[in-house]
Amino acid sequence: MFRTALRNVLAHKGRLLMTTLAVMLGTAFVAGTLVFSDTLGEALRTQNSKSYTDIAVTVSDHEAGFRGYDHGARVTTGPTLTEESRAKVAALPGVADARGVVSGFAGIADKKGALIGNGFSTTGTNYVPGTDGTDPRYPLVEGRGPKNATEIALDAKTADKGGYKVGDTVRVAVNGPVMELKLTGTLRTNDPRVSAGGSLAAFDTATAQQLYLSPGRFGELDVKAKPGTDDDALLGAVKQAVPQGDNIEARTGRELAAEQDRMIKQGTKFLSTFLMAFAGIALFVGIFIIANTFTMLVAQRTKELALLRAVGATRRQITRSVLIEAFLVGLTASVAGLLAGIGIAVGLKSFLNGPMDANLPDGPLIIAPSTVVAAIAVGVLVTVLAAWLPARRASRIAPVAAMSSAEQPATQKSLVIRNTIGLLFALAGAGALAAGVAGKEVKTVGLGAGALLIGVFVLTPLLSRPLINLFAPLLRALYGTPGKLAKENAIRNPRRTAATASALTIGVTLITSLTVIGASVNKAVDDAAATDLKADYAVTMENFSMLSPEVSTQIAKAPGVTATSVVRTIPVETGADGSDSDWVTAVDATTIDRLVTVKVKDGSADALKEGKLMVSAGSSGQSRYRVGEALAVTYPDGSKGSLTVGAVIEHNSVLAGIVAPDAVVGPHALPGSGLDKVLVKGANGPTGELKQAVRDATGGNPLIAVKGEKDIKAENRQMLNGILNMMYGLLGMSVVIAVLGVVNTMAMSVFERRREIGMLRAIGLDRLGIRRMVRLESLLIALFGGLVGIGLGVLVAWAGVRTLADDVKGITTVVPPVQVAGFLLAAAVIGLLAALWPAFKAAKLDILGAIKSE
Repeated sequence: MFRTALRNVLAHKGRLLMTTLAVMLGTAFVAGTLVFSDTLGEALRTQNSKSYTDIAVTVSDHEAGFRGYDHGARVTTGPTLTEESRAKVAALPGVADARGVVSGFAGIADKKGALIGNGFSTTGTNYVPGTDGTDPRYPLVEGRGPKNATEIALDAKTADKGGYKVGDTVRVAVNGPVMELKLTGTLRTNDPRVSAGGSLAAFDTATAQQLYLSPGRFGELDVKAKPGTDDDALLGAVKQAVPQGDNIEARTGRELAAEQDRMIKQGTKFLSTFLMAFAGIALFVGIFIIANTFTMLVAQRTKELALLRAVGATRRQITRSVLIEAFLVGLTASVAGLLAGIGIAVGLKSFLNGPMDANLPDGPLIIAPSTVVAAIAVGVLVTVLAAWLPARRASRIAPVAAMSSAEQPATQKSLVIRNTIGLLFALAGAGALAAGVAGKEVKTVGLGAGALLIGVFVLTPLLSRPLINLFAPLLRALYGTPGKLAKENAIRNPRRTAATASALTIGVTLITSLTVIGASVNKAVDDAAATDLKADYAVTMENFSMLSPEVSTQIAKAPGVTATSVVRTIPVETGADGSDSDWVTAVDATTIDRLVTVKVKDGSADALKEGKLMVSAGSSGQSRYRVGEALAVTYPDGSKGSLTVGAVIEHNSVLAGIVAPDAVVGPHALPGSGLDKVLVKGANGPTGELKQAVRDATGGNPLIAVKGEKDIKAENRQMLNGILNMMYGLLGMSVVIAVLGVVNTMAMSVFERRREIGMLRAIGLDRLGIRRMVRLESLLIALFGGLVGIGLGVLVAWAGVRTLADDVKGITTVVPPVQVAGFLLAAAVIGLLAALWPAFKAAKLDILGAIKSE
């Protein structure tokens, strides 16, 4: 039976080509994901280990965070790391050097004033020269390090982007005034934040301390050990030498490197899992193609299999023979997919480092044995499992019945069982969807969507006839006999049509649901930006850090500005015992109603002006507090107070949670804490002159963004659309595999109907009619898959949108008609393109030879 299976594979290799390609593409996705994530992870770990090569112990002050990234980052309640601390550590036996480190963020402007790099990784630090005048952390490319407050050094890539050369004046800012500093040198760095598209600015130590902490204070001490010194013993000595406090922590470089390795491993694992989900979708689509192919092969070899049964082959041997064929196909495709996956990983890294400018670290290509085993095992298992049902069906054909017919129709019993199972799954899925929507449970909606999809896939043979019949009048009217024949061929074998269409349905379902959810979120966010915000501009930091409090005063003095309000969030402890924590949004009570739409549900519209609170009702329309209720609060500075709820307002995207007058709660914020944003209203609306005046008032700080309504909408759309485009790209593989399925089905169907096609040619149907018949049949199958996919996608998206109702204000299901129509048109184009080769082959068949064929 093995020789028989091998002969069948070789005899039908042309018909198995598309199946092999489908498996190969799926396993290539799997292999490429594993190779890329392993290679990236190893490169990042190697880079990370280099960062700790000469660090034996690190002492960190957890209260010395990046200035502006959190509230009160410059305030100290515990001991600090000072020059005295560094000197004590440096004097310990076994210490070769102790370096004080200061870190923060620093925006570098190019010569046009625009920020260089992304706002999230604009890194600032101190340059600590050794005895040779250089800092070993940052090897010099050109020039020298900074020596005073008027100088700066940049990483070489940032300098190139900005067009700066040593000696030029560079505009630099943190969250305060812009500084103009002389560029003294360019540096190299392995900092992953810089590699990810950020920038590095190095100041002399005194300047960095002034900018990020306070004079004489360090955020970290890096200790280098003398040769032969035990790190653990040195750690104990360092702990005794530095100040004692909950905010001070000392660890070995080895521990830090291990922790970073764990974080890198988690990150690459997440990336791998994310990509593998789409690889799983592609393989799932491939299952339909594999099962359809083997079903058709078994049907075409019915007489052959019956003859084997007649001469003594058992059912088990017939099943085993078909499964061996599947195993050989899967093994061949998996090996090819593994090789293709390695190529994909190499190409992806080159693409990210090239056009995408991702600056991934260099490293060898990692092809782990587990990757090889996983890729081959997945491909073989998917192929064998998909072929199991056709194999079982082949073994149950009675020899005498098989010899009398080329294809055995499905029994009434099997159809009843199939439709019953499908109906049960569909009902269970619909019920779970309804329960998930009612309870706003995303997991329940996900499970319901999965069950519903399975149920519809099982029921597609039942659905195919009525849906395809919808197009019958149009086909007859436009194409006459070829159109009628195409419709009859499409519904002749509902199972085959359903299996072919289902592969396309999966991709269309996912793409449609993503599109509808994206359009719904975009519409809700746009509406919120248009209705909630009355201000002409919102001033924020590009990296979502805190604005300097001085910015509000500067903006208020700008020409054309008629009203401003700070918006800052202040953490408080609530309750008599301070057991609960909350955030208070502080705003200017006298101007906020001119800058934000405030709709009062209960209480006084002048609550803020009276020194009272306004409480947002939230998306659910319910508020935790009632008008007149008093809240006992403990402020960040330790003082206590009582605030009274004066009004409950409708949910607002700007004013969330508890809203208080800044004049009441602002004085209790920690010194040095910043603002979330500043809202600005102009005399003549959002004009270019006003925007420029606001920018000028902030000193042209490249990290400060002045955003109007259009800017906010565009930013939100850009972020969401970027995610959607990435999803579309990853789903593209499943669509390609679905196309292969349509090509495969049509090609094998043409081979199967050679005699029929020959008879049609003999009675007068010309080659154009034959080509048109095949193309229209493929078109009908693709449209059927597209219609089912769009319907399912819209339903799943509706359920998903309903679960977001409490998180996204005013969200409703938005079905973009142009895009949805485009998906159906794309399905039609796929069907027509997939039929080009089968239609050509059908039209080229020799009439007499086709009539004589079995």
